[in-house]
Amino acid sequence: MNAGKRPRAFLVITGSELVRGDRTDRNGPWLAQEVLRLGFEPARIDIVGDSEDELEGTLRAALGADLCVVSGGLGPTHDDRTVELVARAADVGLHLDADLHDEIGTVSRRFAERTKRPYADFEHGVRKQATIPDGAVSLGLAGTAPGLVLQTERAVVVVLPGPPGELQRLWPSALETEPLRKLLARVQPPERRFLRFFGVTESAVAKALAEAGGEGDGVEATICARDFEIHVDLLVEPGAQARADELVGRLLDPLDRYLFARTDMSVAEVVLDACRARGLTLATAESCTGGMVAERLTAVPGASDVFVGSIVAYADGVKTDELAVSAAALARYGAVSAETAAAMAEGVRRRLEADVSVAVTGIAGPGGGTEEKPVGLVYLHAQSPDVTRAVEFQFPGDRDSIRRRATVTALHLLRRVLTQSRDEDV
Repeated sequence: MNAGKRPRAFLVITGSELVRGDRTDRNGPWLAQEVLRLGFEPARIDIVGDSEDELEGTLRAALGADLCVVSGGLGPTHDDRTVELVARAADVGLHLDADLHDEIGTVSRRFAERTKRPYADFEHGVRKQATIPDGAVSLGLAGTAPGLVLQTERAVVVVLPGPPGELQRLWPSALETEPLRKLLARVQPPERRFLRFFGVTESAVAKALAEAGGEGDGVEATICARDFEIHVDLLVEPGAQARADELVGRLLDPLDRYLFARTDMSVAEVVLDACRARGLTLATAESCTGGMVAERLTAVPGASDVFVGSIVAYADGVKTDELAVSAAALARYGAVSAETAAAMAEGVRRRLEADVSVAVTGIAGPGGGTEEKPVGLVYLHAQSPDVTRAVEFQFPGDRDSIRRRATVTALHLLRRVLTQSRDEDV
């Protein structure tokens, strides 16, 4: 490890189903956040299929890092090759671990009994999964797949199961092993700072960062457009706190009005916390977003103490029957209108007895638009006990993009309604 530089971590995510696009990788981003938190530089994330040559070549390159974390390929089938190829890349042998064999065998025998199958059907796979590289330390089982830690000449290798829940369950055990503890003792995690913006472009934030002095002198900055927000992350090396303070202060001079968080909290978390702090309950009424606002809110653990429910009123009849939107208003203004959005917001507050509400109605396309009301037109309306706000947007993009933009904007409208006074501009 070079003095003054963070140790490098390579992440190898295996599985042909990932390479072919049948599944989306969830392990790489999660592991990258973890190793960064610990003080490593996540230098590479490689997603590689089950081809023997491809995987072996990737592992040999990954063993040049200080830390190599591998996920997947620990099952009992012929294409689960991770353990064998880690051993080959590290130039060590393999052996049957008797304790692991007993542990995996116990799990497999129970499964065989439940499914009324002979244990002999499982024995070959049990032996395969209990065969590990010489010198490797077992982390125990998640399912029938063991996690492993191996100290090689250069790298500490952590081998974890592919299912995200199993991987995350074994990761803390890996951090307690002697090879990882020794490596972590040489690492000093940088301080992390977060700035979250909404309503400003990525280029405007990049320009403001450059004019504020930019990164350097112990401060590393990244700018990322995510969910139609702009996220700025700062890594601050020890001794560079004053430089970071100055950079943040100068960056916020032109951008403060767009800042909604100095933490890594999502806007859904910000909204729920704002309701919680004031003892308010929350409901949503959705048409074109089809429940996407509610999904974002309920994805946050503990949302149930604030969020009471949602009414997805896609058809006009549901708007009338469930939200008390008058048929006369629908006939006069249309389902996509400021008046209907306002009636939906009021209706869901009354129906679900909530303190705060937001309503979304619009034309997501690709059809349904007119010259007067084109595709992308969205009306939002939010109410709290003391503030009411209504906005109209013409969103660009395809159906998915319009719906996602409307969802995020609805959450930010709620945030503004909950954190601003009646006289402030939303």
